[in-house]
This record gives sequence, C-alpha cells and structure tokens, in this order.
Amino acid sequence: MRVAYKEQMNDLADALGQMATLAGSAMEKATQSLLQADLLLAEQVISDHDKISELSTIAEERAFTLLALQAPVAGDLRSVVSGIQIVADIERMGALALHVAKITRRRHPKHALPEEVNGYFAEMGRIAVQLGASAREVLETRDPERAAKLHEEDEAMDDLHRHLFTVLMDREWSHGVAAAVDVTLLGRFYERFADHAVEVGRRVIFLATGEMPTELSNTHLPSS
Repeated sequence: MRVAYKEQMNDLADALGQMATLAGSAMEKATQSLLQADLLLAEQVISDHDKISELSTIAEERAFTLLALQAPVAGDLRSVVSGIQIVADIERMGALALHVAKITRRRHPKHALPEEVNGYFAEMGRIAVQLGASAREVLETRDPERAAKLHEEDEAMDDLHRHLFTVLMDREWSHGVAAAVDVTLLGRFYERFADHAVEVGRRVIFLATGEMPTELSNTHLPSS
C-alpha cells in the first residue's frame, strides 16, 4: 500500500514539474513573439497551451485519486492538498503566457509595444522565465530555503512594473490610449505570472515544514 502511494506521489510530482517547464517555456516564447511581433511564435504558444491543460487535468486526477484511495493523513495529506493548489497556480502561469501571445496575435502585423518600453518587457520576460525555472527547481528539490528566494526574485519584477507606470503616466507619452491599455495589461500579466511562481514556492515551504510563510504572502495575488 505504501509503495503504491509513493509511486502515485512521484507521478503527481512529475506532472507538476512538467507543467512548470511548459509554463516557463510558454512565457519565453510569448515574450519573443511580443518583442518581435512574431505571429508564428505566438500561434505556437496558443496551440501548445493545450498541453498544459491536459497535464493539469492529469495532475488533478492523480491527486484526487490519492485522496480517495489512499486516505492520506498528516504530512501525506499536506503533500496531496499542496499538489492540488500548485496545479492551479502553474495552470494560471500558462494562461498568462497565453494572454501575452494573444495580444501579439491581435496586434499583428504591428508591434503591440511602443519601442520605448521594449526594454522593460524584455527584462520582465527574463525574470518571469527565471521564476518559472526556479518554481520547477523547488518542486523537484522540496528545498524550503530555495523556495523562499522566489520572493526575492519577484521583487525585481515588482520594481519594473512600478517603473513601467511612470512611463505610462509621463506627459510625453504619445502612443495613444490603445497602446497604453496594451502595455498596462501586459505588465499585469507578467507581474501575475511572477506572483503565482512565488505562490508555488510558498506552498512548497508549507509542504516541507508544515508552516505557511505569511511573511512571503503576496497580498496582491489575484484569485484567478
């Protein structure tokens, strides 16, 4: 019985790791498509999103099977419940990369971004991909100290997001309302991607220690 439980938990962990890898890859490609107005790359992100959705369904089914058939308690129950919550966070990361790609497609053949903010989004994309890789790493290692560092990585994203608003509010902004809306939405997508990666880290800490690190809580993390 215990051997079967461990095998099923390993299967769940594998699915979560694959999801994190796909979400990070999706955001990397979505950022490239955004900066280069690359329609083919944007379409690839959109079509590949089904893989994340399929893995999400598989991971949830594995978790609920564990709950139903193994009746885990204490630390085992914590692992399964945390796994279900992590599935939702990573699925949202993939969906946010999808939103970026859809804006690229909607504005093609034009660039969605004015050239003066390209540098912001290139850096935000880099940080997002890094956070996706870090989330995958902590899922594999279950290292609470490494998981806590995701919050520090997220601070750079928050700083960029705040600075981006200073550009939008500048009197010299000359790109119109539509571009301002796109930049605002896109900035929010990247910030939320990072928030969900941090939330994965928080859940790994809870999984490893049994305590939720409230000091790392992202109070601005949206429910969706």
